[in-house]
Amino acid sequence: MHAGAFRLPKAELHVHVEGTFEPELIFEIAERNGVQLPFPSVDALRRAYEFTDLQSFLNLYYAAMTVLQTERDFAELAHAYLGRAREQGVVHAEIFFDPQAHTSRGVRFETVIDGLWSAVRDSERLYGISSKLIMCFLRDASAESAMATLEAALPYGERIVAVGLDSAELGHPPSKFRRVFERALAAGWKTVAHAGEEGPPAYVWEALDALRVSRVDHGVRSLEDPQLVARLRDERIPLTVCPLSNVKLRVVDRLEDHPLRRMLESGLVVTVNSDDPAYFGGYVGENFASVAQALDLAPGALALLARNSFEASFIDAPTRAAYLARVDRAEVGA
Repeated sequence: MHAGAFRLPKAELHVHVEGTFEPELIFEIAERNGVQLPFPSVDALRRAYEFTDLQSFLNLYYAAMTVLQTERDFAELAHAYLGRAREQGVVHAEIFFDPQAHTSRGVRFETVIDGLWSAVRDSERLYGISSKLIMCFLRDASAESAMATLEAALPYGERIVAVGLDSAELGHPPSKFRRVFERALAAGWKTVAHAGEEGPPAYVWEALDALRVSRVDHGVRSLEDPQLVARLRDERIPLTVCPLSNVKLRVVDRLEDHPLRRMLESGLVVTVNSDDPAYFGGYVGENFASVAQALDLAPGALALLARNSFEASFIDAPTRAAYLARVDRAEVGA
């Protein structure tokens, strides 16, 4: 496996903390909270990780997170991710979380964010990783529910760097959440959105124009629209691509078919991320290594992807410069 894939310092910009929930931790927390899982063992749960599309994954994803009930649970989940991320070369992480998936089953918003924040605030000291939280809205829930979630989050504004849009894409265009995102922008938050994964290029246009996103999550179907590609290139809109996820959810049949190389050749600001690594067979280092091999990427491509990750991050200029310098040093030492 490509050693540089793990050694290169990198930012991870597209990872759902609930999607880092490994089966062993699911069972541990379930036992602590007295939750009966519909699987007899860790192995049986892991064997269920065969998905035909995004919705088949989401069904299992939401079932597993029902064991998360206390501030301690959310803190342990975030700490587990950060510990693994460190081994993958991650030095900065912008972590998605889905409060509606928890508040809808009776968990208080404060419980979720206090638990996650207790890990995020100490991530640099404990793991050498700077980190931020991105609060996502479930696009298959109502815009009213999203607005209520935003209002609940406002008192915690300093803990959240951006809002996003995730979950089942088809039939739920970004424009459905225009007012919610306008409110978030007015509150000083940046915006991102999943678009162009299963949904069409038109959803990427909507994310840019209706939601005024700073970057597009996934965006792999953008290549179907030459005008969109030109806009993304000219405006330097980053795309947070998740190759192993795209294979696991049948967005592409094989990693060798993935459009990442063509996206880079088109001049797009592409980053590589893990999405839901506990379910999709690899954290960000494995994603880097896998695409390097499957797509026969040119020398220097992994370093470019690492640089892109910092260029696309919601960090200040001095921090960005320091991280880019670390990439340069790592590349020289390769």
